[in-house]
Amino acid sequence: MTAEKVLAIAKAELGTKESPANSNRVKYNTWYYGREVSGSAYPWCMAFVQWVFAQAGVKLPAKTASCGALMNAAKKAGQWVTKDYHLGDVVIYDFPGGAATDHTGIVTGVGRLGVTAIEGNTSQAGSQSNGGMVCRKTRPYNQIVGAVRPNFQKEEDGMTIDKLTDEEVLQLGKRLQVVMGKQAVSPALAPELQEAKAQGITDGSSPGAFCTRAQAAVMTLRATKM
Repeated sequence: MTAEKVLAIAKAELGTKESPANSNRVKYNTWYYGREVSGSAYPWCMAFVQWVFAQAGVKLPAKTASCGALMNAAKKAGQWVTKDYHLGDVVIYDFPGGAATDHTGIVTGVGRLGVTAIEGNTSQAGSQSNGGMVCRKTRPYNQIVGAVRPNFQKEEDGMTIDKLTDEEVLQLGKRLQVVMGKQAVSPALAPELQEAKAQGITDGSSPGAFCTRAQAAVMTLRATKM
């Protein structure tokens, strides 16, 4: 999956809150732990990130609720970066006075002074690392430890032929012939096409379509008999 898919899922979660307030009881924790949990032992900023990537079908270096553990796993996997952040990166923060890796979010924008990210368990004005809500936040670079660079699939410019079955290739070829066949004949070739039709060499249908070897052989044979 692509970064765009991850960001679309994350954006749809903006405004989600734990309930009741200050409980850490939220659907991301329920998904992560496999049961409903609550209390101070269950901060959920990383659980939110893990949930989003799981919904998108993108694998992170480790399934963990710990920012530090994901950072270490990313370093071992060669997926840790400390500059030139990209959309979809999982950024790890170090807020003043907090733990060395005390918060995380998914990068949605990169600017001159910092990044914008969608974060779980934060707030607009209150606690930034345990705020109980999914918010979009802009953070300065001096609060960023680094980021996990997920292995996203690149957007394909077109269909990958080698991944198609023989039947799918045939269907694609038929569709291509229909589209090409509708293309107009150039003025320079139009008179000769009309003459070939008049002599029975071709019926003139689908003039822009590709010609198979069998069709070429038949038309050549017809022409030589004229």
